[in-house]
Amino acid sequence: MKLYNTLSRQLEELKPYDKTVGMYVCGVTVYDNSHIGHARTVIVFDTLRRYLLSKGYRVVFVQNFTDVDDKIINRAKAEGKKAEEISEKYIDIYFRDFGGLNVMQADRHPKATEHINEMIQLIDGLIKKGHAYLTLNGVYFRVKSFPGYGKLSRKPVEELESGARIEVDPTKEDPLDFALWKFYSEDPIWASPWGKGRPGWHIECSAMSLKYLGDTFEIHGGGHDLVFPHHENEIAQSESYTGKQFAKIWIHSGMVTINSQKMSKSLGNIVTIEQALKSWGMNPLRLYCLSVHYAKPLDYTDELLKESVQRWRQIETCAYEMRFATGSGGEVDAVRKLCDESMKAFEAAMDDDMNTSLALTGFLRLVTKLNQYAGADKLTKEMADAAMPAVNKIMDIFGLKTIEAGEKERKEIEEMVAERNKLRAEKKFKEADEIRKKLLDRSVELLDHRGRTMWVKRERPE
Repeated sequence: MKLYNTLSRQLEELKPYDKTVGMYVCGVTVYDNSHIGHARTVIVFDTLRRYLLSKGYRVVFVQNFTDVDDKIINRAKAEGKKAEEISEKYIDIYFRDFGGLNVMQADRHPKATEHINEMIQLIDGLIKKGHAYLTLNGVYFRVKSFPGYGKLSRKPVEELESGARIEVDPTKEDPLDFALWKFYSEDPIWASPWGKGRPGWHIECSAMSLKYLGDTFEIHGGGHDLVFPHHENEIAQSESYTGKQFAKIWIHSGMVTINSQKMSKSLGNIVTIEQALKSWGMNPLRLYCLSVHYAKPLDYTDELLKESVQRWRQIETCAYEMRFATGSGGEVDAVRKLCDESMKAFEAAMDDDMNTSLALTGFLRLVTKLNQYAGADKLTKEMADAAMPAVNKIMDIFGLKTIEAGEKERKEIEEMVAERNKLRAEKKFKEADEIRKKLLDRSVELLDHRGRTMWVKRERPE
């Protein structure tokens, strides 16, 4: 598998030692609801993880929570609460939202506040090696001590010095130096060898990734907006501390935009995951997030989301048609050949920098062909059994799943379908249609075939 490495600006083959892939993805700052921009990044890396697992890799996936930050503290003050109450609330909401998007939980979800000792140890090591220094306001990283600074963002130091987001502090040796530890007197604060305070943002991810994945690991990821300063600074402090390469491949997902503007809380143009799930549903949202190459920007429009709903309808119908197929024989060899070709094309697209757009197009061709067999009453159980492994595998990698009726509901649906069939046989079409309408109210759609009726439990947003 080849992936585009932001660091080298080229496609690089993933070559993990002993088939183990360490992957660290920067998580959210938990002071507010997550939005669809966060969802895209998380779904991209969830899909990469699922694909690597399907290829037999062992994946150690770490995604942190930034639960100490000025935004959290300000929110707590505004609501008259403690900072940890705010962060705990939004961590709970995070798991609810991403569970609703069928995202696998990370192997570890470390919190910054639980790794203060690791950060202090890292900062202490940087001071001793001459890469950090103490001021009246805290401890800063000495950027000029790391010759490779700027290698990720490809920005010359002169340009960085005049750039935004550089902390203004007259006690710093250089305007470019960034905070590792800041002194504060108000809670939340922690004791350190240099004085009470709080860690800088960048040191958190270095400390947690080094602890759980070691000095060097395969993949570090996040949104494109993290390239500078966050990931640039992570590289500088981590490699200065260990003397080794930090992450081998850096992957950055493109931003979600609304009217070509980045979706962000500061601009007030966000669509929360909760809102998006209510409007569109889980499977269409995942298809939307994977509909263009992960590195490109993606506009949040009704048109694109309606396309994703239609795509899901096709996949959903195919999954149920295969489940309810009957009979033997048919074009079994043709279906096996089609599935083999589809799986090869799917893997070729995914191996080429995770081209989910191309992989999805190929998958939909397979789905369309199977639906055509079903629509012509030519899909036998034997053909469905031949196709199911490929369809299920691709659905699982994309994180798609049909909405399942519970045992009690399934029994009720089947009784209603049988009653409708009986009424139709008796030519009581009005009464039969009433049952169809009642089932539609329960998001159950009927598909009539020669001599039988099958049903589909549709995913419907609220």
